[in-house]
Amino acid sequence: MSDTTQTIGREPELAQLEQLLADARAGTPALVLVEGPAGIGKSTLVEHFIGAHKDIAVHTASGAAWESGHRWGVLEQLTDVPAHDAVGVAHAYLDQIDGPTVIVVDDAQWSDPESLQALSSTIRRAGERPLLMLWVIRDVLPDDVLDATAQVLTTAGHTRTVRLGPLTAADLARLALHRTGVELSAWTLQQLHDHTRGNPSWVLQLLDETPREQWHRWQARLPAPRRQTGAVRRALTSCGPDTRALVESAAVLDSTDSLALVSALAELDDPTGALDESHTLGLLSMREQRGVVSLTFPDPLTRAAVADEIGPARWHALHARAATLVDDEGEALFHLVSATPTADEELAHRLDDYAQRRAAEGAWSQAADAFITASRITPERTLRLQRMVRGVDALTGAADLPQAQAFVPEIESMPSGPMRNAVLGYLAVQRGRAAEAHQLLNEAWSLVDAVAEPELAAMICQRLVLHSLARLQGDEVVAWADRASNLLPADEPPVVESQAIRGLGMAMTGRSDDARSSYTSLSESIRLGPQSQRIRMAQGWLALALDRPDWARSELEAAEPTTLRGGSLRISLWAQAWLARTQFTLGAWSDAIRTVDRAAVQLDATGLDLLRPLVHWTGAQVHALRGNWTEAHAHLRMGRAGPIDYALMLVPSCLAAAQFAETTSSYAEVLRNLEPLVAMKHRDAIDEPGMWPWADLYGNALVMTGRVDEADTFLRPHEERAADRGHLSAQARLGYVRGRIQGSRGDIDAAVESFESALDRIATLPLSYDRARINFAYGQTLRRAARRRDADAVIRTARDIYATLGATSYVERCDRELKAGGLKTDLEQVGHHRTDLTALTPQERAVAALVAAGHTNKEVAGELFLSVKTVQYHLTRVYSKFGIRSRSELAARFRGEE
Repeated sequence: MSDTTQTIGREPELAQLEQLLADARAGTPALVLVEGPAGIGKSTLVEHFIGAHKDIAVHTASGAAWESGHRWGVLEQLTDVPAHDAVGVAHAYLDQIDGPTVIVVDDAQWSDPESLQALSSTIRRAGERPLLMLWVIRDVLPDDVLDATAQVLTTAGHTRTVRLGPLTAADLARLALHRTGVELSAWTLQQLHDHTRGNPSWVLQLLDETPREQWHRWQARLPAPRRQTGAVRRALTSCGPDTRALVESAAVLDSTDSLALVSALAELDDPTGALDESHTLGLLSMREQRGVVSLTFPDPLTRAAVADEIGPARWHALHARAATLVDDEGEALFHLVSATPTADEELAHRLDDYAQRRAAEGAWSQAADAFITASRITPERTLRLQRMVRGVDALTGAADLPQAQAFVPEIESMPSGPMRNAVLGYLAVQRGRAAEAHQLLNEAWSLVDAVAEPELAAMICQRLVLHSLARLQGDEVVAWADRASNLLPADEPPVVESQAIRGLGMAMTGRSDDARSSYTSLSESIRLGPQSQRIRMAQGWLALALDRPDWARSELEAAEPTTLRGGSLRISLWAQAWLARTQFTLGAWSDAIRTVDRAAVQLDATGLDLLRPLVHWTGAQVHALRGNWTEAHAHLRMGRAGPIDYALMLVPSCLAAAQFAETTSSYAEVLRNLEPLVAMKHRDAIDEPGMWPWADLYGNALVMTGRVDEADTFLRPHEERAADRGHLSAQARLGYVRGRIQGSRGDIDAAVESFESALDRIATLPLSYDRARINFAYGQTLRRAARRRDADAVIRTARDIYATLGATSYVERCDRELKAGGLKTDLEQVGHHRTDLTALTPQERAVAALVAAGHTNKEVAGELFLSVKTVQYHLTRVYSKFGIRSRSELAARFRGEE
């Protein structure tokens, strides 16, 4: 391995070793266990590390299984100190060390215990000598390691651990490029990573043994390295015929299939002896769960090596028999394909029919496998290409974009046509390539004959629905969905998928009531299966936009799972993106971060860039509010989008950057980051109340940068639209900006009325963050108007909410506001607030009077014609303003103030 490939993916571990060496040079000796599975690159890492330091003395030794019982065998390789006892040897060895020294014991698990004890004692007594000791060991010790050796390895003092894990797919990409000059596709990299489990030794063997041109082709399965195949061949040769039959049958079936099925394929009535021998040879393992016994291979390479050793005739015979034993129709068909050595149109037709049925149910991953497999055994070229194209379309629907991308060169070589362009356009949408998708999909529509091919025409319409949604053009969403509905019956997949999005298009153009009605009808007709997942995702998004976050959470959580319910990972990622926003809105910020982190991993695996900014928006905002600046910057970077990207990508990217800037009081940056939204031509969706919370962010920044008149002009149309829609949270958010404007103009009474009205509008909504924002702006405005006591109470309310959410950035800003006003923070405050009744709003005073008189919240609600939740909200604000915690304190304070 060349110097450049030695360290690929190992930069963190090398940095650990460098720091340990630096500490040793400074007088802190250390014993370091360099751990990892066989072949992971432990020895290579250590060799590279010590080779980079020419000024240190290096003493090396290695253990061997057959020498592990030879006393002092390893120590003899390191020094000529006479061996007598561990402590005496340690002192004598230390006397020989002069200057920075690294002692390396490779394969330390095979060392004799006496040597390891002496070396451990050497570290214990090294004092401030510049000594670093590295023991290279397997993370799971072999069964035949001496007990005494194992005890020393696990109990040696002064130890640190540098653990080598598998390389990532990105690491493998660099490794392949350096080793062979081949740039592997994302799908091939993932396949290689899964096949080798990221073990660099196995990866390098496969890269060296596989012809370069083969890496650019679609491969149903990867082979095993020759070394692995040789080891498996020897094991299979040594075992009995029943054992070999069992192992080969397990390789033909899925590696986790039941023992009963594998035994039936192997034609064994009693597999006990064969199972025991295969386990002893390290070929198979048995797992039992609730009475079901399943078999598994130790790793994918062992299974591949077994499969490679099965001759063609037996391979075909086993798959033919397996097709009669498995229950699943798809599995049976795939086994028949493996049993068929040549092209077979009849079998291809059966696979095509199965794929179409799975696609109709929205089971895109299964449909993709069937379409592509069918294309491989189709003798006629045109039909073969058509099936391959439909397979790529299904892969895109399943959000397996890396694998879909592997077929793009083949598709692009085909003549332009409606199906070809629709598939490439659909892939471009998912990858976030707006201009490319627009050209391809519109060209596909212009080429299709809707009368002769209504199914294809409806599919193109459905793609254009998604394209229009990504452009945030609600009217186009509705128009293309209606075209799809006019082409096919209502229960056909392209129509259902179009209708699932149509409601969002209506909501973007102010027709929320119509949107709700459409989803009610859809939900009644489609209650289960993948199509239901799409409807529930869209309903959840709509519910969040319409101030119903609790309902949104319920719908989006139901739309997230995929595996157990046969849903789509693509739709699940949409659901997760909006679920994170919903959890943020509800104040469940830790849940939101977990959702973002989970979705981010899936995004990396799928390559679905369209949703990347939407997912990372929430991550950036929460981490910024919590003061986690490194994490916030990382999410901003991963969610970045520009003017050539889809509006669905640009808007959350701009919002994330603007919200980050607001957290740091950089209001000029807020305006700069939101300028692309101000300049957008198609405005319905972004200006529709509840869809994207940007107008208050921008208006507030205008006020805070002294552009009050501009803020007034900007705000008015948004206020009118929010009032016309009756959208409470939008009115509340815009209301606090209106309060800012009025306060800046000196009209403090009007400002107070605006702030109080804003708080009243969300009094019954579970919007903690919005409530905190309004109170914070309210308190700042009161303080600047010299109403310090009132400002103190309101800012304390904001502070309490921010503290509950964990928004440390704003807790600190609240504390600064309190100090700037000449008042003490919570940590400094002594005694009660001296707020009097004039600080209460009329509604708060009425509630306080009745509670102080001994009425329950329910009685107060009946008296004042309010909900119990609203009474509790006002009572909480009264407690905060008075600095009290109980009804008895309120009664005492109220009597004193009256």
